[in-house]
Amino acid sequence: MTEQAPKISSMMFDFHDQRDALFNELHTRPFPVIDSHTRISQLAVLNSGGDNERAANQLKEFQHICALCNRYSVNPPAQDASCYYQDFGGFEFRWERHTEFSTYTFLHKLESGVFQRTALSLLPDEWLSAIPGKVISGLHLEIEQMPELSPTVESQRVHFEGHRLLSCYANDKRAQIWTAYRIHSDNMGRFLVYNNGLNPCQLGRLVRRVLELETYRMVALLSFPLARQIAPNVREMDQQLATIIQQITDIESLDDERRLLGELTTLSAKIEQIISDTNYRFSATEAYYRLAMSRLEELREQEVCGLQTFSEFLGRRLTPAYRTCETVREDLDDLSSRIDRASELLRTRVNLTIEEQNQDLLQSMDRRSKLQLRMQQAVEGLSVAAISYYLVGLFKYVAESAKAMGIISNSSLVTGLFVPVAVGVVMLGLIRMKKSMKTVNKKLKGDR
Repeated sequence: MTEQAPKISSMMFDFHDQRDALFNELHTRPFPVIDSHTRISQLAVLNSGGDNERAANQLKEFQHICALCNRYSVNPPAQDASCYYQDFGGFEFRWERHTEFSTYTFLHKLESGVFQRTALSLLPDEWLSAIPGKVISGLHLEIEQMPELSPTVESQRVHFEGHRLLSCYANDKRAQIWTAYRIHSDNMGRFLVYNNGLNPCQLGRLVRRVLELETYRMVALLSFPLARQIAPNVREMDQQLATIIQQITDIESLDDERRLLGELTTLSAKIEQIISDTNYRFSATEAYYRLAMSRLEELREQEVCGLQTFSEFLGRRLTPAYRTCETVREDLDDLSSRIDRASELLRTRVNLTIEEQNQDLLQSMDRRSKLQLRMQQAVEGLSVAAISYYLVGLFKYVAESAKAMGIISNSSLVTGLFVPVAVGVVMLGLIRMKKSMKTVNKKLKGDR
């Protein structure tokens, strides 16, 4: 008999506060379970603005959904909920809040002709018109069973108001999707899916991919008008930078360097302002584009003879639009880097010029110091002569007085002999005074 491992109670563990929320994140926003003959309508509504405006819009959105729930007597969502799924009897309502937009999805299974009675037709007009926010994407999607005879372009064009059609097989030819990628007379897009063997779960996942593809590709294109708008300004600033760089080689004075450095600083400020205003939008475009491409890959498309697939059609326009946004973003970053390099080069030139001026100033000061030293030495020599002269003059009076008193016989001889003594005493005094001043300066420097 094998021994069983002792059971350990999970209550003894100290779990992270966010552990349950992070674990259950994989189960949020599940795909719908859908059968054939289902009509689906979806609206994607932008929640733009700052934090305060976005919070106010979210509150309005919650109150608006609660009004619909009260009208049909169903339980409303929690106020802090990010998604809500509820059966309203005649239709199913699915609401999901994302970072920049919210999606309202309605499903019903009432019998009607293709695109004759959409899911939105079951909703009150006044409630639909009062949805807070701007609708960025709106489409109708209908699911039918694959007919015995394969659908032809002529038979399907009537469902899309005569527009040119696109079509592809999906999920290993177990479904066929038709669309025109046009806004129709009801201001909505249209998708028609023929089911050829998918179970309700597989069909739900396929529908979700199609809906997300349409929403993500629309939100990804939000930065395209912005990129086209600022592209001329970027080119103009690039030319300004090229002109400034050419002028760097022709600099003649420090004033020219300061003027060019000021122009570079102004240009850099403009670039940084544009980057600050557009960085979030361009980053979001990259994220949404990658999501759209991943949803496109998950369709596992196969070509319907003679018709464009979604990959071919979207690759022709969506990808170039995304590349345009990426190019403008890269141009802004490149322009900012080039301005930094040019500014650094110019600052280096300015610093070198200032250092040369400082060196010239130091050399001039050195020459002045030497000249001043020579003048000081000359003054000292004159000072020795003058002081010695006055001392000899005073001594002469003393010698003459001594002669008159009979102490000495020749005052001129004594005065002449005193001259070198006077000069020596004065010079010795000056030397001792210099030594004393040097000692005082050393002490002052030591105190500092």
